[in-house]
Amino acid sequence: MTAQFPVARPRRLRRTAAMRRMVAGTRLHPSELVLPVFVKEGIDEPSPVTSMPGVLQHTRDSLLKAANEAAQAGVGGLILFGVPEVKDARGSAADDPEGIVQRAVADLVAEVGDALVVMTDTCLDEFTDHGHCGVLTPDGEVDNDVTLERYAAAAVAQARAGSQVIAPSGMMDGQVAAIRAALDADGFEQIPILAYSVKYASAFYGPFREAAECAPQFGDRNAYQQDGAGPVGEALREVRLDLEEGADAVMVKPALAYLDILRQVRDLVDVPVAAYQVSGEYSMIEAAAANGWIDRDRAIMESLVAIRRAGADMILTYWATEVARKLG
Repeated sequence: MTAQFPVARPRRLRRTAAMRRMVAGTRLHPSELVLPVFVKEGIDEPSPVTSMPGVLQHTRDSLLKAANEAAQAGVGGLILFGVPEVKDARGSAADDPEGIVQRAVADLVAEVGDALVVMTDTCLDEFTDHGHCGVLTPDGEVDNDVTLERYAAAAVAQARAGSQVIAPSGMMDGQVAAIRAALDADGFEQIPILAYSVKYASAFYGPFREAAECAPQFGDRNAYQQDGAGPVGEALREVRLDLEEGADAVMVKPALAYLDILRQVRDLVDVPVAAYQVSGEYSMIEAAAANGWIDRDRAIMESLVAIRRAGADMILTYWATEVARKLG
């Protein structure tokens, strides 16, 4: 006689909010969130970023206020981007000990360095007058090896200022190895590197370029950032190379359009994996919500849960403080 089993009814475990919370398979925690922040030299008041409602270019003072709010909410860390008053072809402000990033890092570490992790983006696009991520050759190409020297110098300057994590984002070949060697030679063996290992040439970066004032003055970044239609193996190879060169954690950027890549990176490695919910992802939700087309709060949480479910251990998001407060 064949045994008869009751009909399974999965909806029984979805019937109430309390039940759904109890069986949730994906959970967010404030300490997993990282807040990207912008500090601009030469302004007296924080300046709103028009394409990113709620996001500011900070003064050094307003930056400390934002950092304290993030720390009080339980945010895990912040990552700093700087906008100098003077830019030039080699991005001299990037490694200037008195540059805006170095001064702001010192402020942040003194203020909140025991409460959250202070990270610095290590690139040149915010500091060059041409807006590209490296030093250019006479014919306008980014010179990979000369740029590595600049990245190494910037990373050391950031570490001397107090940065607790160096995050190279320029997608130059060999950038992690160059930075690791420079940090170690300067006595910063203990400073970890979070590598932007998988960074695509994406349409979702537009608002960020307003915030960081770093849009390329000519051409684009397709020759050094990854092609969104490129082979998955290329992304995984970049991750392996960065780990071989000394990266301590890796990042996928953008997040939502590349959740499949994020999942494969998570399955490949045994180090922390970060994902950057970039400016375009943020601004699309804010704009749609402002028009009454979507439920803002639900859309924010749904997007973050998707990134976490795909495998991110850390999520860089402009909503970090707001969401951390709600998670409590």
